[in-house]
Amino acid sequence: MPRAPFRLLFVCLGNICRSPAAHAVMRSVVEKAGLTAQIEIDSAGTASWHTGKLPDDRMRLAGQARGYTLDHPARQIQAADLAKHDLVLAMDRENLRNILALDRDRRFADKVRLFCEFCTGHEEQEVPDPYYGGPEGFEHVLDLMEDGCQGILREIQAKL
Repeated sequence: MPRAPFRLLFVCLGNICRSPAAHAVMRSVVEKAGLTAQIEIDSAGTASWHTGKLPDDRMRLAGQARGYTLDHPARQIQAADLAKHDLVLAMDRENLRNILALDRDRRFADKVRLFCEFCTGHEEQEVPDPYYGGPEGFEHVLDLMEDGCQGILREIQAKL
């Protein structure tokens, strides 16, 4: 019997900058590895402000310049996402706290982690929110995504 796909969820505040960037970069990494049937990717935000909207134009342009398509409409994370996904990656500690608050019975805490735990070429412990900054912030987020997504893929491949 075929194994169910590994389900991965990236989470930031509004689901318009960091988590859709992670979603797009990871999609590219998974496609290049030939694992699209084995790994499902999704993203969400802890807040509902941007639900249904496309990612921030600045993030989309920065991603497009690197060959990524950021086209996932924003949505808010739900408690059911914790049961559905095998790994839930928060962009910062505030997002982590908000995600864990959905897990009232503490059944899923072991699968909720910080994205930067998977980075090997950067020292950051959190992915900074580029929303109020200039273009360099969006570029830095993509640098972190490209680094961390490789580490995530290695961890998932060890489980497949």
